[in-house]
Amino acid sequence: MGNPMAKNLMKHGYPLIIYDVFPDACKEFQDAGEQVVSSPEDVAEKADRIITVLPTSINAIEAYSGANGILKKVKKGSLLIDSSTIDPAVSKELAKEAEKMGAVFMDAPVSGGVGAARSGNLTFMVGGVEDEFAAAQQLLGCMGSNVVYCGAVGTGQAAKICNNMLLAISMIGTAETMNLGIRLGLDPKLLAKILNMSSGRCWSSDSYNPVPGVMDGVPSANNYQGGFGTTLMAKDLGLAQDSATSTKSPILLGSQAHQIYRMMCAKGYSQKDFSSVFQFLREEETF
Repeated sequence: MGNPMAKNLMKHGYPLIIYDVFPDACKEFQDAGEQVVSSPEDVAEKADRIITVLPTSINAIEAYSGANGILKKVKKGSLLIDSSTIDPAVSKELAKEAEKMGAVFMDAPVSGGVGAARSGNLTFMVGGVEDEFAAAQQLLGCMGSNVVYCGAVGTGQAAKICNNMLLAISMIGTAETMNLGIRLGLDPKLLAKILNMSSGRCWSSDSYNPVPGVMDGVPSANNYQGGFGTTLMAKDLGLAQDSATSTKSPILLGSQAHQIYRMMCAKGYSQKDFSSVFQFLREEETF
């Protein structure tokens, strides 16, 4: 996600100072003349507007509060935007730490996948001080077509967690439906066409269909490579489960989806796109 997001900032004329834990990820930017540094604190020393995109809460804590973290060298008045999907409680804690250093932290998790990242059509869900939203919107608008203010720090994460729980449920539902229809003798392209002109239509069926051969340009057309990994979906569903427990909210389907994606990770699907749940269900005859 960070790669195409950074490229869209470049297209809008922003000079970049880049760090990635995997140096090879920075090479094409360095070749294009952008500055690459050796730690998050080096970024903070040179920039006063910083965007992070990280896989987990632990990664975000390390990037901001670690030994070589952003908060070691952050400038007063800096705007820190975290587009990771992490625990809302972690976002709130990082915001408190940033405030002590005179900086502003906002959570702005992102939705839309790699395709929308490339085209600049992502959706950002932003939580933080409302007075700072305009400054964040100016940057995020270079990478997304929808930048939505959700409320205080942590509310962006709350919106993203809810979205991804629904996405997982709908993807599993689409996979089950397509599998059943195929076994009943329906052509998968025909079934998808019918679903997408009927009341069962959803993003998983019409924009990201999990059945190989139904759509071009999606992970199911490429052996489920690229896209949004099963490990990350399992992580996000774990965040939803934790939030449901803390708020005493029943998420029966969300919990089931969490277990399915955890099982997929244990059975060799961890590096595949989350739409590979179709393949997983096709191979599992014991449910």
